[in-house]
Amino acid sequence: MGTRTTGFSKTGLQRVRDVLARHVESGRIPGVVALVSRGEETHVEALGAMHHGGGAPMRRDTVFRMASTSKPVTMAAAAVLLDECRLRPDDPVEQWLPELADRQVLKRIDGPLDDTVPARRPITVRDVLTCTFGLGMDMTSLGTPIMNAVFEQGLTPDLPTPMPEPDEWMRRLGTLPLMHQPGERWQYHIGSDLLGVLVARVTGLPFETFLRERVLDPLGMTDTGFHVPADRTGRLPTLYAPDPRTGGFTVWDEATDGRWSKPPAFPGGGGGLVSTADDYHAYFRMLLNGGLHEGERILSRPAVDLMTTNRLTPEQNAARTAMALDNVHLSFGQGQHGGWGLGMAVRTYRGDYAPVGQFGWDGGSGTSTYADPEYGVTGILLTQVGLSVPNAAHLIHDFWTTVYQAVDY
Repeated sequence: MGTRTTGFSKTGLQRVRDVLARHVESGRIPGVVALVSRGEETHVEALGAMHHGGGAPMRRDTVFRMASTSKPVTMAAAAVLLDECRLRPDDPVEQWLPELADRQVLKRIDGPLDDTVPARRPITVRDVLTCTFGLGMDMTSLGTPIMNAVFEQGLTPDLPTPMPEPDEWMRRLGTLPLMHQPGERWQYHIGSDLLGVLVARVTGLPFETFLRERVLDPLGMTDTGFHVPADRTGRLPTLYAPDPRTGGFTVWDEATDGRWSKPPAFPGGGGGLVSTADDYHAYFRMLLNGGLHEGERILSRPAVDLMTTNRLTPEQNAARTAMALDNVHLSFGQGQHGGWGLGMAVRTYRGDYAPVGQFGWDGGSGTSTYADPEYGVTGILLTQVGLSVPNAAHLIHDFWTTVYQAVDY
């Protein structure tokens, strides 16, 4: 991919550490694990503690809830099926997901659920891969009948109704009209969860089983999965969602008897994975290497190219641009990359220190995972502070600002 890999400057790496330490010492970030690599060089910083107020120190092998940084890894399972011609981009999905046949589409995004028109065409695999199948998390439409129904049906995590097992989740999804015509508009999150169901239906295997056999195990991602086994919960920090009004450290999830302490009813491809810095490093380095990992081919180079270049038209991308630019009070500036590939953002303009072509994504639990073919850089930043307040987003921003200063050109 034409990477330049002469390494990092010692001064730059010290600045990375100093900035991370400043965030931890502020008291707003209990702990952080950060990994940055270029060529044969890999540097890891583990600072702070597993819990607010102290406790065990962060370690390189600390396990984090990856939240939406699950999306890029989920996409690899689908890419395997594209490579094997078990999925074609323009196949209708109703042969595997009959619940999505004969769709109705809302006349107005804020209209009643029965005020619809027929879909102009079937939903395709491409629509699911690009998150344009017609339903998603629309932060500009909160409070509308359709968004209320999405929450009430348990179609998204961490909301009033728990997500049911996949077949029931699909049944509920099939009772709702689409928000937009298939292929018309990019929408967040639900398409990634739907992709996991599609992979399971195509392969006849549970989504986690296929993902593990074809992606996680070949990459040596032994700490990545949809729950944390009992013998590893000591490596899982408390997850916090600080109170936006007071900044107080409200617990979002505990390690013991928490949401990730047992296999979930729904293995969420959009945000359900737990992992470590080294596991995610292996995954993103594989993408930088055009699908190869230690001489073994995980994905074809064309599949990686498809995943890591912008797939959206300007019309499809309008909603993504709006989410990034018009909702900075929710995202605290994250998400402003310009484009979207398959399962991840792709930078199409230079709005900060990262170059065009950088790909990856951030997670609402305080995670950030990107790779950059221009300079051959991979960076993983993991903490346990959710984006209910700007602290983790500011940490993510400062991490990437210092990483690119550290690149030895």
